[in-house]
Amino acid sequence: MEFSIKSGSPEKQRSACVVVGIFEPRKLTLAAELLDNAAHNHLSDIIRRGDMEGKAGSTLLLHNVPGTLCDRVLLVGLGKEKEFGDKAYCDAIRSAVRTLNETGSFDGTVFLTETSVRKRSSAWRVRQATMVAQETVYRFDQFKSKKDKVRRPLRKLTFVIDRRNELAGAEEALHQGQAIAEGMALAKNLANLPGNVCTPAFLAETAQKMASEHKLECQILERDEMAALGMHSLLSVAKGSRQPPKLIVLQHKGGKNDDKPVVLVGKGITFDSGGISLKPAPEMDEMKYDMCGAAGVLGTIKAAALMKLPINLTVIVPSSENMPGGAATRPGDIVTSMSGQTIEILNTDAEGRLILCDALTYAARFQPETVIDVATLTGACVIALGHVATGLFANNETLARELVHAGDDAHDRAWQMPLWDDYQELLKSPFADMANIGGRWGGSITAACFLARFTRKYVWAHLDIAGTAWKSGTDKGATGRPVPLLMHYLLKRAGKLN
Repeated sequence: MEFSIKSGSPEKQRSACVVVGIFEPRKLTLAAELLDNAAHNHLSDIIRRGDMEGKAGSTLLLHNVPGTLCDRVLLVGLGKEKEFGDKAYCDAIRSAVRTLNETGSFDGTVFLTETSVRKRSSAWRVRQATMVAQETVYRFDQFKSKKDKVRRPLRKLTFVIDRRNELAGAEEALHQGQAIAEGMALAKNLANLPGNVCTPAFLAETAQKMASEHKLECQILERDEMAALGMHSLLSVAKGSRQPPKLIVLQHKGGKNDDKPVVLVGKGITFDSGGISLKPAPEMDEMKYDMCGAAGVLGTIKAAALMKLPINLTVIVPSSENMPGGAATRPGDIVTSMSGQTIEILNTDAEGRLILCDALTYAARFQPETVIDVATLTGACVIALGHVATGLFANNETLARELVHAGDDAHDRAWQMPLWDDYQELLKSPFADMANIGGRWGGSITAACFLARFTRKYVWAHLDIAGTAWKSGTDKGATGRPVPLLMHYLLKRAGKLN
């Protein structure tokens, strides 16, 4: 979709459709008032008759509105003005774009960006609207022999802001929003692919193509190279699969040569059967989403490259399948990680931490400024936080606060959870340095405590996206999270967030 920014008055827009907001109950926004004045109270008459109350998410499409130059006017309900916040704003943009896409408007001119959102800047409103618009029209239908056709798909959106002196900042925010949306689309495309297509080798090939297209540095470590480094924890997960494991390293060098990089580590289990500790059959198909951490960090580095972000960013993706087989790791096996610490594997379905721990040890060689790992790690996190917030754990409070604030800015929220030493006791093993599970209670916390044992050399955070990386049911599909959170964090670090 094509996007543009302008300032101007709604009644003077030559567009297939002009979009304005209505607050509940029946209160016109400034843009709607300007349209109404030009139309000799046409809008207020319609609202007075009860055709549009302003209820959040509601829409009303009008044709041939007098005194205007546009073909249509779309009224979008914003809900109660006092309750109008980030979520309501995103929902309004989503409703507008969905309606425009369904009604045959090739282009739309949106005046919702002039609506006050908890004192958010014009740049924030434009960036968020761009991301939401792209997300709304996203479709994954490449495996359908007959595509779902949209009659006349929306091709162009113009966002109108009320101050000309904010145009430059809004243009930059538009570019940022488009880049983040493209990163999210990559993350969703990779995650939605079936496991027989998206293998560790496929992820490696994708990284190599990205390196060529965006001038990134790429390195792929094979099984023998990982064995030589002592990554026996990671390799233990791959034993039951015919698909060879890969360790993928991508680097965006947009900062100074001596700037320490931010390192993102993404869990890349392209299919998780549970291994010998086999999962139940119902909904096992969704275990193709166990590589959403990998998809998320790959989407993030793509967005950073598209923005030419002036930072150094390194992405590490340990990738494998977790399958049962004659060579598969058994419960009770003991492996030695790259760090030299030994692990008793009590449950082969707790495999994510086994590949991440070696990748986190490997990350230290880049002398990172900070390390953030992203993983669909535990069902316990879904029980704790549902499908709204990502679980956040960190060994540094400043980093934790920065990520929480980035999530709030992006409306891709995270919630900090404890990483206290008290929980480390649950990982004790009588035969090895640690067990890979800590029992039934506090499962997301003990998983993070396990990873913490491999991150003592640097500042580190862990994002458990098991509840936020994909949706089930009729809306089944990957969400692209936490690309927005990570990009807002990186934008803030680079001094590019307005």
